Amino acid sequence: MTDADGAEPADSEGGEEPLFRIRPSRAIGLVVLLSALYLLTTFADIWLATRRSAEGVAPAALVLGAAQYNGTPSPVLVRRLNEASALYDDDRVQLVVVTGGRQEGDITTEAKAGYDYLRQAGIPDDDLRLEVQGDSTYTSMAAAARFLRAEEISEVILVTDAYHTRRVELIAAEVGLTAEVSAVGDADFGPMIRETIAVSVGRVVGFRRLDSLRD
Repeated sequence: MTDADGAEPADSEGGEEPLFRIRPSRAIGLVVLLSALYLLTTFADIWLATRRSAEGVAPAALVLGAAQYNGTPSPVLVRRLNEASALYDDDRVQLVVVTGGRQEGDITTEAKAGYDYLRQAGIPDDDLRLEVQGDSTYTSMAAAARFLRAEEISEVILVTDAYHTRRVELIAAEVGLTAEVSAVGDADFGPMIRETIAVSVGRVVGFRRLDSLRD
């Protein structure tokens, strides 16, 4: 039926067509595109972080743990311990905190292996602290942050591998530490891809919750 001018009347029930209608396939494509951009920008952020290196001073250096073999630090851990020792010898830190618990089958902890190595390097016992319960980067840093706060220390220089830099910066902020990172080693592509996934998820859900997903 038409009106006097021959125009079709508006549908009294249906209303007007929406100005924009996104098809499900396009919505999925948009989500995929945005996710890819998020991952790409996160990867770039991680890569840029590998170029940074601590230049200041702090009350303490916090060494992230790595593998040890019956009390002998692995080459990765040795690199980190040597960097912490150099920071101490250059008077850029007054304390060195070594972290890392006992993995399955170990006879000692990563922290104890690091402690013994640094004692042999000449750092006195009074200037060393051990965190021996952590079984991940997050749990080690959270535990270290708690006992450092008891000594009224909140500023640290983190010592870890280059590819790890951005994640430990973000975890430090989450556990209440003000941190620079003194990085060692190379930023290899494989570890950086894993870090991209971890940082991407951690920024969304929080690194404490991300750590709990391992269980």
